[in-house]
Amino acid sequence: MTALLPEGFRDRLPPFADSAAALEARVLEAARLHGYERVDPPLAEFADGLEMRLKAGGLHDAVRFVDPVSQRTLAIRPDITAQVARIAATRMGHHPRPVRLSYAGSVLKLRASQLAPARETRQIGCELIGLDSVAAAQELVAVAVDMIAAADVTGASIDFTLPDLVSTLAAGPLPVASEQIATLRDRLDAKDAGAVAALAPAYLPLIEAAGPFDQAMDRLRAFDTTGALASRLDGLARIAEALDGRVALTLDPTERHGFEYQTWLGFSLFADGSPREVGRGGTYTVVHETGAEEAATGFSLYADALVERVATVDRRRLFLPFGTPASEGAAMRAQGWVTVAALDAGDTPEAQVCTHVWVSSEDPGVAGEPRAL
Repeated sequence: MTALLPEGFRDRLPPFADSAAALEARVLEAARLHGYERVDPPLAEFADGLEMRLKAGGLHDAVRFVDPVSQRTLAIRPDITAQVARIAATRMGHHPRPVRLSYAGSVLKLRASQLAPARETRQIGCELIGLDSVAAAQELVAVAVDMIAAADVTGASIDFTLPDLVSTLAAGPLPVASEQIATLRDRLDAKDAGAVAALAPAYLPLIEAAGPFDQAMDRLRAFDTTGALASRLDGLARIAEALDGRVALTLDPTERHGFEYQTWLGFSLFADGSPREVGRGGTYTVVHETGAEEAATGFSLYADALVERVATVDRRRLFLPFGTPASEGAAMRAQGWVTVAALDAGDTPEAQVCTHVWVSSEDPGVAGEPRAL
């Protein structure tokens, strides 16, 4: 029983752990080339501080415990976005806006879903603190596409949504009683036409306004007879145009699951054959210590979902027989080889899971060479 792990946890063994680390490094490098500098927040923080950092809440499914030192409740981060928001609002509050930050780290969920049974996962992402404009969204979506490409993911697609759509319409051209708005959002998200018809039949066309991007946009513009959504739709069109056909685009204007704290824009990232998202992002609001609010835009990629997309793992290992001069091993490592040196005469390439073996030359003036097994 001592070898068992709790439900939702797992070990990643060689060579897959090396492959995952290499993928993470490539993805973060793609972010760095766009000017996003890395931060590394702690695994746990005071729960009340994390909970207030995002306007609509950012501490769902958090594992909490009492710190024996401070006697205050701590939370193990279920998401890194709120921590980056804290850093930008406090430690980097003096920094000129916008602040571009990237991150990677483990997160822990209190509960898991059937589609994603892991409770501990790796999260990689970028946050642009200080702007939620169309230009900011254009940049973040483009960075997300570059990072996915760096992970060698093929068949990428983006599904856009408008998280505050119902609130905007309910407060304007299509009034809905405040106590019914949450229910209406849920029923639209579930595409429950019967329930929507009973609650607010004027919202029924939104169920049909989901699908391929251009088609969905046409339906939304036809639905928006008062122009209440014009600025949002124009912004979406500009974001899509900036992508210049690099990925497939869809639009589901009433999708709410996973977008609890996003404001006017949300998007999910998918890959061919993936049963779930490989990333999610959008615009949101950061709350400062004084209560002041600041706009932000960002996204997170789910490293485990990206690693699962990698078809092969490179495990080219060169066996150095016992007694091989250290200089020869150093020369091969300089060429990019992974070398495994025999520590006794009985060691073998097979025992060390090597793909090649170093064969020394009998001529003292000629270098040896690696040979495939």
